[in-house]
Amino acid sequence: MRIVGGKFAGRDLMSPSDARVRPTAELVRVAALEMLHADVKNARVLDLFAGTGALGLEAMSRGAHAADFVEFRPSSLHALKANIALLRMLDRTRVFKRDAVPFAAALTPDRYDIAFVDPPYGSKMLDMVIASWHATGFARVLVVEHDRSHAVPAGAQRRIIDDTVITIYRVASTASATDAPIAQGS
Repeated sequence: MRIVGGKFAGRDLMSPSDARVRPTAELVRVAALEMLHADVKNARVLDLFAGTGALGLEAMSRGAHAADFVEFRPSSLHALKANIALLRMLDRTRVFKRDAVPFAAALTPDRYDIAFVDPPYGSKMLDMVIASWHATGFARVLVVEHDRSHAVPAGAQRRIIDDTVITIYRVASTASATDAPIAQGS
């Protein structure tokens, strides 16, 4: 696994030796970051269910200012911290050893510019994080990666790559920081 684009393009990332971890495929990361091209520059990024940190680190490679990573599995935390150190991003990142669902539920409105959500496929944790986002609007843009068979509410954008779907939700442009986000039709 490697960083695909930006400042760190071609740099290899460490992966945990845990069969439960499914790092985001390069094609999926490329598609997601292409969809977010206008949003990434100087963004505050949140990577929930971070695993290796590939999504957040890819965003940083392409110009995001800072990233917070949320992960609780020891093998993933080890790989995540190693990848942050490898790219010399310690001063622009924070790692939270927490469960991503209650972490997202406790966030305040407009905390991040972009939030990536990539829980285990088929998990209802994805639905809970989307519900938290709808309730608080903790990020201007919510990017969810999910299995094609996992139905989620319609978003502003959607792209299918093999069996993976990227659904992007955006806070409606008329919403203020205190308004709940509204998913725009796809």
